[in-house]
Amino acid sequence: MLEGCKNARERWGGVHKLIDNWLTARQELIVQYCNLLASKPLAADYALGQQVQDFCQSMMDYCSTGHFEIYEQLIREAKEFDDGGLELARQLVPKLDALTGRCVDFNDSYDERCGFEQLAQLPAALSAIGEVLEDRFELEDQLIARLHTIHRELVTG
Repeated sequence: MLEGCKNARERWGGVHKLIDNWLTARQELIVQYCNLLASKPLAADYALGQQVQDFCQSMMDYCSTGHFEIYEQLIREAKEFDDGGLELARQLVPKLDALTGRCVDFNDSYDERCGFEQLAQLPAALSAIGEVLEDRFELEDQLIARLHTIHRELVTG
């Protein structure tokens, strides 16, 4: 997952400062996720609970930036160029919305309420949210790659 993030930054990092910052936030989210995977879930101490809350906050910030800034920017560009990218966005954004719903569900289960029962279920929940995030990153990369590639060719061609 982390290697895919590095490749995405290398390919699209210079497209727009907003996207570059977002890809940096993605990388930080992945690092937090990996740190949680390495934690001891049944150690119901303050540090783990805080770590889960920090992850939840970062994930919600990342999702919000995607929906309210990045996707809107990419859709606006697709409309301006009118080059087929809008159709791809119409296909992918509803899938991204569904994945965001699953991120929100995870957040609702773990943010600020990290009791022993939640922490005991954390390994399975982390596995599931990891798959959601991986699917999300793949769809986002498709959206960015398609719009960036098309627009770059129109500007330089």
